[in-house]
Amino acid sequence: MSAPLTMVRDGVRQCMAWLHGWAGLLLGHILFIMCLTGTLTVFKPEISRWMRPETVATASPSDAILAAAHWLERNTTGSTGWYLTAPDGRANTVEASYDSNGQYLAQALDPLTGTPVLRETLGGELFYRLHFELELPYPWGRLLASLAAMMMLVALVTGIIAHKRIFKDIFTFRPSKGQRSWLDGHNALGVLALPFHIMITFTGLLTLASLNLPWAIVSAYGEDVATLYADLTPGSVTRAATGQKMPLTRLAPMLATAQRHFGDTPIGRVYIFNPGDKGAVVTVYPSDADAIGYMPGEISFDGVTGKTLKIWTEARPGIRAYQTIYGLHMARFAPSLTRWLYFLGGTMLTLAIASGMVLWTVKRRERVPQSVGNRILERLNVGVLTGAPLGAVAFLLANRLLPLGIAARAEAEVSVALWTAGAAVLAGLILPPTIGWPSLLGLLAIACLSAALLGPIWAGGLVMATINLMLLATASGLLAVALRQRRPKHPPLPARRRTVTA
Repeated sequence: MSAPLTMVRDGVRQCMAWLHGWAGLLLGHILFIMCLTGTLTVFKPEISRWMRPETVATASPSDAILAAAHWLERNTTGSTGWYLTAPDGRANTVEASYDSNGQYLAQALDPLTGTPVLRETLGGELFYRLHFELELPYPWGRLLASLAAMMMLVALVTGIIAHKRIFKDIFTFRPSKGQRSWLDGHNALGVLALPFHIMITFTGLLTLASLNLPWAIVSAYGEDVATLYADLTPGSVTRAATGQKMPLTRLAPMLATAQRHFGDTPIGRVYIFNPGDKGAVVTVYPSDADAIGYMPGEISFDGVTGKTLKIWTEARPGIRAYQTIYGLHMARFAPSLTRWLYFLGGTMLTLAIASGMVLWTVKRRERVPQSVGNRILERLNVGVLTGAPLGAVAFLLANRLLPLGIAARAEAEVSVALWTAGAAVLAGLILPPTIGWPSLLGLLAIACLSAALLGPIWAGGLVMATINLMLLATASGLLAVALRQRRPKHPPLPARRRTVTA
């Protein structure tokens, strides 16, 4: 290759490496939180079951929905809608969202009795919400998450272009080499699961496309949201409440009809609009646990007479393509092996982001004396990269330690998680990194061990045992890293000088 072409190629790679570094740096901490919580969300139902150890009963989807609707009918007033998600092989409670007396509520209901479960908690839902909303008000949290995902996609593409030996880097790791070790680890983590990283980032962006790119919708519909919703979901039956009170008819025949229509696919969701009103509508959706495409159809009934109003199966290519992309990102369809691969890929992406953030400061520390900005970034790395997982484990600990009967218990668990994470960030800013890293990593290891012991570690059931073992394995790995960080680092030996003979 000629010299000018070589210079152009190297110049392009240098530009891409520069863009890769800055794209990952600017929102790297936000991306770390999103990837960490997104990885945990892969096992959202299992985490929720771990956090409700008293609720062990199981029931079929139809029986659980009937029990939940019966309880809601007796314990709600003036509801505009009940939105019920049936239990499946992974979750054993009915996830209910509803309003009563003007107050909007979300609760997990016992599958046998329909009553709220004993231990009030958000469970895995907290990690799901943090993943794409960051506990910020709508739409700011989703906009920030979208911007971070865009930066992630830029970082992935520029990282591919900047690599000279992308395949060789997979098998290269040189320990105890400072900057070189961090770079080897970052490259291996990024390249080994690169197709997954691109897929999960791209599909995540598309799930929020209406928020990121609203101009086509605005130009076609303006502020006419009702027409937009009708065009997107022509199978939905909407009725306004009439104000005339009439009891909801028996749900069992409607659920049986829906189950016959869905065939072997179990019932997934049941939405009951205007319950107790003459305009009540019952809409039943099939489970999406066995299909990549999300919510492919529905069947609606008159809530007073039980008459079938509309049967709809989504077949439009554009909508099905979007539903498939959404389903790929959510991974509800995934069997056990695929789910673990999602978890492994998410873990590698989370660690790639963390190692990239550390690499930025290590590179500058070894070349030139660090500026004030780089020193602040180094301490932020300590606080955020340990604080986010510390907050997650504190959430699990609060679930076990807070009394069962206190008011707003679920909100208290979330507060414990957020305050713990904030305290870790503050400690990372205050402590020197040589003290901050081993101290906070050691604290995180102790927290993981405590959560496993409070599990309790000897509890029966595959879900409980698996999560407890994962907490123990994480504690062991973190403890080894913390102890390694505490080892005194010997200064390099001075270089020998040649003696010049006279």
